Amino acid sequence: MTWYHYVFGAVLIVASIIITVVVLLQEGRSQNLSGVIAGGPDSFGGKSKGRTVDGKLEKVTKWLIGVFFIIVLAAFLVFLFVV
Repeated sequence: MTWYHYVFGAVLIVASIIITVVVLLQEGRSQNLSGVIAGGPDSFGGKSKGRTVDGKLEKVTKWLIGVFFIIVLAAFLVFLFVV
């Protein structure tokens, strides 16, 4: 195995751990279902979801998954054409 096998492997492991931690920090969607079933009114906090902690974590998760996909694609192409 060459050095870039180890580099891509280490980067993918670290990225997957970070994605797992960020996803676990997010609030579950099932907690909001009780208000919908009971007919509770929309709160002011729901209208500014992008500025809340959960909104920011959701954006970070999307970016991390995109970066993870690009790293996996790059690793595949390097292994395909270099080896």
